[in-house]
Amino acid sequence: MSQHILSSNRCKHLLLIFLLFAATTLSGCSTFSGMFNKFSFGEEEDPKSLPPDALIVQGMDAYDVGNYSDAIKSFKLILDEHPFSAQAMLAELKAADAHYYNKQYPEAKVLYKAFEERHPTNEAIPYVLFQIGMCDFSRTDRIDRDTSGPKDAIKSFTRVLQSYPQSPYAKEAKARIKDAKEFLVNHEYMVAVFYVRTNHYTEAKHRLKYLLAMYPDSSLAPQAKALLAQLESDNPPVWGMRKWLPEFMTTAPADRKAAAQPDETPTTATPASEPAKVDEPVTPAR
Repeated sequence: MSQHILSSNRCKHLLLIFLLFAATTLSGCSTFSGMFNKFSFGEEEDPKSLPPDALIVQGMDAYDVGNYSDAIKSFKLILDEHPFSAQAMLAELKAADAHYYNKQYPEAKVLYKAFEERHPTNEAIPYVLFQIGMCDFSRTDRIDRDTSGPKDAIKSFTRVLQSYPQSPYAKEAKARIKDAKEFLVNHEYMVAVFYVRTNHYTEAKHRLKYLLAMYPDSSLAPQAKALLAQLESDNPPVWGMRKWLPEFMTTAPADRKAAAQPDETPTTATPASEPAKVDEPVTPAR
């Protein structure tokens, strides 16, 4: 009887040892598995786990090679995960730049304006104001379409000239204002021509008077004056497109280029849709 009890106790003891060993082994496997997952070979670390200094490098590397979508993701992670980090302000500015050069002009303008509101005294503000103007200017389309882009651009670039007349961006802002105004002149004149061709002479005269009042020194002013004079004398022109419309409205670009002299520059032109990059500001300081 005692031998049977002893044998039973020995079995219970061995079972307990086995269960403890099994639990320890499973726990070790779990720990080892976790370590292996953490240090997996050939796998990139989750971007959300990167510190802000690594994210800003990652974002700038993507930005510098024109990979603006990935750059935006890195900058956004900084702003979402590390909004009070030393890299947050730079991420704000470069996120706006990345949207701009990715041709997402409305989104870029929102981000530039937000930067201006948060950091009104930052040294990058002249650049930011200029880029707000470029977002507006880049919305410039054909002369027979919406004119809100060049109108907004003139207002935005005027802010640059008024607030920072000595900034490196003032000269370019003046040039963009001139281009935007020329676009609006072309638009007004083309609408006036349309009204004449459809026998809406009163509307045509209103357009021409507005053009001459707003842009008296434009390249189209002489043609506008001549056309207005004929309308006011009740002698509307017998239309010949080449006489009353500027060359760029009636001649294909390739033909204009072939006919132009080497030193000739066009007097009237639609602004380029994709402006060249301007020098970017130094890293903003808090």
